[in-house]
Amino acid sequence: MPRYLGVMSGTSLDGLDIALIEQNQRPSLLATHYIPMPTELRSELLALCAPGPDELARAAEAENRWASLAAQGIASLLAAEKLNPSDIRAIGSHGQTVRHEPARGFTIQIGNPALLAELTGIDVVSDFRRRDVAAGGQGAPLVPAFHEALFDDGTQRLAVLNVGGFSNLSLLGPDQPVHGFDCGPGNALMDAWIQQHHGQTFDRDGAWAASGCCNQNLLSALLGDAFFQTRGPKSTGRELFNLPWLEQHLRHLPAIAPADVQRTLLELTARSIVDSLQHAQQGTAELLVCGGGAHNGALMTRLQELLPATRVASTASRGVAPDWIEAMAFAWLAHCCLEGIPGNRPSVTGAKGLRILGAWYPA
Repeated sequence: MPRYLGVMSGTSLDGLDIALIEQNQRPSLLATHYIPMPTELRSELLALCAPGPDELARAAEAENRWASLAAQGIASLLAAEKLNPSDIRAIGSHGQTVRHEPARGFTIQIGNPALLAELTGIDVVSDFRRRDVAAGGQGAPLVPAFHEALFDDGTQRLAVLNVGGFSNLSLLGPDQPVHGFDCGPGNALMDAWIQQHHGQTFDRDGAWAASGCCNQNLLSALLGDAFFQTRGPKSTGRELFNLPWLEQHLRHLPAIAPADVQRTLLELTARSIVDSLQHAQQGTAELLVCGGGAHNGALMTRLQELLPATRVASTASRGVAPDWIEAMAFAWLAHCCLEGIPGNRPSVTGAKGLRILGAWYPA
């Protein structure tokens, strides 16, 4: 069976996830490798998400560093598994999103796939989102089609929730096309807030949030954003939900303790997910959670409290570790591209039709 590598660097920018899959009837995970994002590169990638000086040259330099880091990780994984580049059919490289504005007709992921192919000696498939946007779609989320391939058994209403920097839902059920959309912030605002106040990159297990109290006035103001009033297909990113957005709301309220703000941000993540799910799919039997949010005990507890009739569990309960789902998805999308299989779902992104996603860079 053909083997593919998937490389994913998400909006949390904590590092690169690399997954090796074997493509059979269903994709299976064979091996994984993680590389922390160097602090300087993380800072530059974050800066590139907003307008700034000399952006084109800075982005080109950053994507070269990103590709070199990915190549190092791939070499380490292959060495650990005693594999050669010739044993891998292709790398599916998501790259790093620096701008995502489908309403303006564009989405940008950098990662220099040509350099990655040169450094690894393996064919690379990348640039998965732009074809969907060209067809009138949101270009995101792309993982619902993979969630369908991995988890759908056609017997019950199931939802798969990915909580990275932002959260997105895939809705699966008998005799219906897969649906999905972005819900709003996942970890992005919580990560930024704890970074600002404690110098930590994330709130481990949601402990700081759990120490605070939800401020209902702030929560109501945040949930009043127009994004939460619209239904899918929709997608979002740092262009909308960022620290200036939060601070703008805080300026209009009496002073709130930082821990209470963190607890309110956790509630924003949980409520936006649950409201989206309940509106889009009643009677969901199980909510499978992947991404970094699956390790946030406070968030998982709150989701279960808000969804008492639904089983909330990590994808680990289905035998797939939550940290590797997205990297697996882009390995699978590389397979789809090379086999001529459409990788998008119009019911998810709003595109005009099914499209083959990705651009191929031969080694």
